[in-house]
Amino acid sequence: MTDTILANATLILPGEVVQGAVRLSDGHIAQIDQGRTVPAGAIDCGGDMIMPGLIELHTDNLERHIQPRPKVDWPHASAIIAHDAELAGVGITTVFDAMRVGSIPSGKGRYLAYARGLASELLDLRARDALRISHFLHLRAEVCSETLVQEMAEFGPEDRVGIVSLMDHTPGQRQFRDISKLKAYVMGKNNLTEDEFAAHVANLKEMRDRLGDRHEAAAVAEARRYGAILASHDDTTGAHVDVSAAHGIRLAEFPTTVEAAQACRAHGIAVMMGAPNLIRGGSHSGNVAAATLAEMDLLDIVSSDYVPSALLMAAVMLGDLWDDMARGIATVTRAPADASGLPDRGRIEPGARADLIRVARIDGTPMVRETWVQGRRVA
Repeated sequence: MTDTILANATLILPGEVVQGAVRLSDGHIAQIDQGRTVPAGAIDCGGDMIMPGLIELHTDNLERHIQPRPKVDWPHASAIIAHDAELAGVGITTVFDAMRVGSIPSGKGRYLAYARGLASELLDLRARDALRISHFLHLRAEVCSETLVQEMAEFGPEDRVGIVSLMDHTPGQRQFRDISKLKAYVMGKNNLTEDEFAAHVANLKEMRDRLGDRHEAAAVAEARRYGAILASHDDTTGAHVDVSAAHGIRLAEFPTTVEAAQACRAHGIAVMMGAPNLIRGGSHSGNVAAATLAEMDLLDIVSSDYVPSALLMAAVMLGDLWDDMARGIATVTRAPADASGLPDRGRIEPGARADLIRVARIDGTPMVRETWVQGRRVA
């Protein structure tokens, strides 16, 4: 592979921003030099930022491509390839594709298993070198379900499961403390009557009481079998975080209160918040604002959640908020790499993977000009 030199760039390094050049060789970062010199054959970046490729730990974007409209099952290979290209185009070079495990195959509000089949298709495309960026799996283990144990048993250490998150969407707690928010969502999505919604809520609560503890224990054990990082989801109280810490959880996805975020910090659990929450100025579910946690120094990692392009925008917003662009960019590069056990990426330093993006700002809005994965330009 021919060396690539990116020169006359604003380099976002660990802990600092400098003007300089970076040389890519054999898929890795070979050398970093300071200054504005443009060597012969180098790419003149014209002052654009060069930063590590973004690392996305939790995104539902693949599901959106698989089902672009309700009840539409799009051809999966096409959907996976389109999803992969979209992420490359917005600067994401490593993704943990979120897939739900744990289904409710009965009742009007039913939903069926899909993760094993979809994961196999994604991994097959990866083996054929059909994908531009690095893909891992993130299994969202829904403890309030009927089939979690069976579905998780279908995966193994060979499946690149990097994260298992413990999800509990039982009405009346965590994300859905305010049942009116759940009511508006579920009744609209599934066309339920008031009586049908009440029966749905009662069924979920009964299911959680009957199976929840067994499912939670199984998910923790399966994560260990896979060699995956454990994450919590929507912790709301200090007691929730105590349970997470006892499970060995290292990553808290979207804690819903300041209390929970503070408890995470006390337990050494990294706090991840959604980029849309930060950009929109608050949570669409009425939970704590990401900006509030950022201002309180309780925010470590950002996820695009349901809008891939939001990841870079939120990181730059945090860089401006903290007056520290290196720190802001670290929330979507070095910090998620460390939290997910990927020390080979997420930073510009000799020996690291040459996963890089070139970013300009247009009236303050960041725009990805180019994306490299292991030194090869992919977008």
